[in-house]
Amino acid sequence: MNLLFKLALVLPNQTINTIIMAEKLIIVSDMWGAKKGLWITSYLGYLQQYFDITFYDSQQLANLDILIQTEENVHSAFINGGIDTAVSHLLKKETQPCYYLAFSTGASIIWEAAKKGLPVKSLYGVSPTRIRKKNERPSVPFQLVYGANDKFRPSEEWADRLGVEMEVVPNYGHTLYTDEKIIQKVCMDLLQEVTQIAPQIKKVV
Repeated sequence: MNLLFKLALVLPNQTINTIIMAEKLIIVSDMWGAKKGLWITSYLGYLQQYFDITFYDSQQLANLDILIQTEENVHSAFINGGIDTAVSHLLKKETQPCYYLAFSTGASIIWEAAKKGLPVKSLYGVSPTRIRKKNERPSVPFQLVYGANDKFRPSEEWADRLGVEMEVVPNYGHTLYTDEKIIQKVCMDLLQEVTQIAPQIKKVV
């Protein structure tokens, strides 16, 4: 069933365009950036008509220039300073509150940036496994989604200790965010979340 038709069934009395059109959404890639990110176009296809979208390539945010793009090399570059660099750049670039949709390393970057004051209305993070090594959570609304077969996803013990809720999707691994069914689910979740939050924001303004 078409994603927008599904949303119309959920929100039959609301004009989605009117509710969301002014909202800014920042999308941050996984560690591969745009190089292996053709799947990102599916998210843009669903969401660009409802949001003012800014896209960040996580490798560019981190100032990475990796000649041989192996998983080991890219991962090492991020954990050895790349994530910190990306966080610093993001804090300088984005000074107004907005929504974030981020994947894997990109979601870990937003998680860390939010702890340092990045103004986040909400973070929808898919597969941010690095945060399992952190002992603090950001003071912003967030939703985390993982594949059940992702062996590096945070443990239930970690989630309980930090008071974090995680959605674990059966039969998927780390890159579940590239699957069309998950893409539709994520977009649906995000659109529903924003339509619920937007009226409250308007009242404050």
